[in-house]
Amino acid sequence: MADVRATRLVHFSAAHRLYRADWSNERNLEVFGDCSNPNWHGHNYELEVTVEGKVDSETGFVMDLKDLKDLLERRVVSDVDHRNLNIEVTWLEDVNPSTENVAVAIWGRLVNELPDGVRLAKVLLRETPRNWVEYTGG
Repeated sequence: MADVRATRLVHFSAAHRLYRADWSNERNLEVFGDCSNPNWHGHNYELEVTVEGKVDSETGFVMDLKDLKDLLERRVVSDVDHRNLNIEVTWLEDVNPSTENVAVAIWGRLVNELPDGVRLAKVLLRETPRNWVEYTGG
């Protein structure tokens, strides 16, 4: 049987500011626009994590999605929900918290935490209903 993909969706709300400390306020505003507001701004993020592997003949699962939900809560959501990504999340320290950078960091939090035979296939992070990024490793 070919590999099957399974996806879990979770939500979190967080504030951030896109800026570079080595740039002037004017340059930050030019590049990041309203997202460089020194008083922060927030989003209601949606995070989809897709895993892939063989279907277990006993359970019928690639991975129990309850276990994936628990992993996402423990390794990601508990750290970022209702937090300021710039100053309260240690694994984002010194990272400009663009949606792209956050998705890559989330991948790093999960990739080595999956059961044997299960691979991380995709992290999709929606910042807004119209803006999202996908990361597939590498």
